[in-house]
Amino acid sequence: MTFKQKIYHYYLQLVQDRIDVFRDMIVALTEDSKNDAKGSAGDKHETALSMMHIEQEKLNTKLREVLAQKAVLDKIDSATISTNIIVGSLIKANGIYLYLSVALPKINIEGVNIIALSPQSPLGSKLMGNKVGFTFEINSTKYLIEEIS
Repeated sequence: MTFKQKIYHYYLQLVQDRIDVFRDMIVALTEDSKNDAKGSAGDKHETALSMMHIEQEKLNTKLREVLAQKAVLDKIDSATISTNIIVGSLIKANGIYLYLSVALPKINIEGVNIIALSPQSPLGSKLMGNKVGFTFEINSTKYLIEEIS
C-alpha cells in the first residue's frame, strides 16, 4: 500500500467511525424517547421529549454532513496519480503534506503530518489543476508545489 493509499484509508475509516457514532447516538436517543414516553406524563415529559427531538435533529444534520464527506471520499481512486492536482491528490508544498479531498482533522502517518482540505477552501482552490513548480500566495504566505502523488 502506498503512502497516499494509507492516508486515504485512514481518512475513510475516520469518517466511517464518525458515521457509526452518530447513528448509535440517534438510536440511543430514539430508545430513550420511547422509554420516556411509556413512563411519563405532563409538562416535564413534553419538555424532555422536545429536547430529545431537537438533539436528534442536530445529530441527523451532523450525520448528513459526514455522509456527504464519505460520498466524496468514495469517489476518490487512491491509486490514481496525476501530473495535475485533482481531488484525491497528495501534495507537498513548502514541506507540508496536503491531501485534497474534504476538510478533515490533521493526521500523522509514519511520522508525517497530513492536512486534509477541501477543493473549495482558499488553499484547495489555488491548488486545483496546477503542477509541480507552481507558486502562489495566500495570506502573504508564498507556496511552492514540490510534489504531487
